[in-house]
Amino acid sequence: MKKLLIFYIGAILLTSTSSAQENRDDVLKKLNEQASKYGNIAQQIWNLAEMGYLEDKSSALLQKTLSDEGFSINKGVAGIPTAFIAEYGSGYPVIAILGEYDALPGLSQQAVPEKKSAGKAAGHACGHHLFGTASTAAAIAVKNWMKKNKTKGTIRFYGCPAEEGGSGKVYMVREGLFNDVDIALHWHPSAQNAASAGAALANKSAKFRFYGTSAHAAGAPERGRSALDGVEAMNNMVNMMREHIPQEARIHYVITDGGKAPNVVPNFAEVYYYARHNKRDVVIDIFDRMVKAAEGAALGTGTTMDYEMIGGTHELLPNLTLQKLMHDNLSKVGGITYTDEEMTFSEKISRSLGYETLDVKRASDVQPYKEEARAYGSTDVGDVSFAVPTVGMGAATWVPGTPAHSWQAVSAGGTSIGNKGMMVAAKALSLTAIDLFENLKTIEKAKAELEERRGKDFKYIPLLGDRPPALDYRK
Repeated sequence: MKKLLIFYIGAILLTSTSSAQENRDDVLKKLNEQASKYGNIAQQIWNLAEMGYLEDKSSALLQKTLSDEGFSINKGVAGIPTAFIAEYGSGYPVIAILGEYDALPGLSQQAVPEKKSAGKAAGHACGHHLFGTASTAAAIAVKNWMKKNKTKGTIRFYGCPAEEGGSGKVYMVREGLFNDVDIALHWHPSAQNAASAGAALANKSAKFRFYGTSAHAAGAPERGRSALDGVEAMNNMVNMMREHIPQEARIHYVITDGGKAPNVVPNFAEVYYYARHNKRDVVIDIFDRMVKAAEGAALGTGTTMDYEMIGGTHELLPNLTLQKLMHDNLSKVGGITYTDEEMTFSEKISRSLGYETLDVKRASDVQPYKEEARAYGSTDVGDVSFAVPTVGMGAATWVPGTPAHSWQAVSAGGTSIGNKGMMVAAKALSLTAIDLFENLKTIEKAKAELEERRGKDFKYIPLLGDRPPALDYRK
């Protein structure tokens, strides 16, 4: 009798495990079947190439895609016209999937393996057309799985605009839109497949504006006070300051307005600055010193100055409880295989980057799991990671060796290579979300890790303060 009972229980467990695996296989199969549909959506957004807070058509396309699949849509959240939340289901747990869709200015490029402008104001050099679409595909796949299995809980898609310097998610966190979320999932286009612990630099950015007095630069120079002198004096002081900041810190700037004609003393000039470090307290200190440099520059050049905060993000807080789960699922999905045509394209891109050979395994394989990472860039996902346990991954949507924010990234993102990598991400996100719905203990363990990492006395203070969304920062 005892042996019979053991056999019966074992059979039930085996059947349950087999059924769960069949469900996952079905999710992956359906995503494969819909790859061309999602590829078409991604390429529409690639062609639109709308910059931060101007992504009207891109946002609308993703909203319609989700609405057509039975998601309720909450438009214009956090005071941002192109931000939205799409939701299916109700109750605990609430699993969020983040999606982006903004392009970068000045990186227009055709989908060819040589530098060739598409004649547009912007380009998807960070692959956010793929990011938003893959996340949409994952949210829909999880919704279908929930419906089929009568699973309780909520799957929620966050339409997140203006990641590139606009800090869109910061306003969403500040408005409490993640307060009831249990876990947040995200991904990012990359030149390889990896789901190790991520890192990102905290960041503060601002536009410093100097005001002077116009005059004829040759006929009456003594009557003029050059706003451009103010900008250049600030730049000189900040560049000298680089010697006296932590070596891990980064400062970048561009002069966005330096006057209109050499023979007119400019009465207005503007410079746009970023300050970054892996600790937000250091960023705040560096930024405050930059403000002092701007004040001194204005005093020394007889001009006046004000500045507008544009963005500010926290560093990324890892969650190893979730990260290993994401890695395991990405490993199950695997990378991509290039066709002969894609291989020819990739080899040309690789040579344009100065490589003699193409490391194709970066696209076909998944990188080994690591729990340590060094930060180079910044993301407003950092603020989300301090609000809710957050986990991400990268998929090979670009030719191996391609840096983000390059014409080569724009180019590959407009081809089947980008589409293939995008579907790798959609699958890994879907499987991870399903695992979380089926194992609530993992969610609670991830929450405990978040509390430990951020500290029990943590209080969220956005680095951009209480300013409204900078909706015109790309205009």
